[in-house]
Amino acid sequence: FGSRAPIPLHLGRHTSCSVSMVNIPKTRNTYCRKCKKHTPHKVSQYKTGKKTGKAQGDRRYEKKQKGFGGQTKPVFHKKAKTTKKIVLKLECSKCKAKRMKPIKRTKHFELGTDSKKGKSEYGGKYR
Repeated sequence: FGSRAPIPLHLGRHTSCSVSMVNIPKTRNTYCRKCKKHTPHKVSQYKTGKKTGKAQGDRRYEKKQKGFGGQTKPVFHKKAKTTKKIVLKLECSKCKAKRMKPIKRTKHFELGTDSKKGKSEYGGKYR
């Protein structure tokens, strides 16, 4: 029937996760919503805060677990993902406004460092 276009094998936009190292500079010139213009931003990696255990779900769970009867809710074991999405925290150097920017999934992530593994000016760890 003539020439047909090949059917793409990937179904989604992001099918494979990056194997290579992701190296991001510590400062980035990007748009600030508060200043309404491009300004230098300080880049850091977002970390989740410490759980207080006072959220409604935590209090309800603790109350349900109390007493006899063992584990009351299912414990999740079927973990499928091997990576997490990296979230960058961008802080404007002018007005100190902060915003989050998620980037792709990756196993290896670095902030503004040289990707010279084990190579230094003096020969690395073997002397």
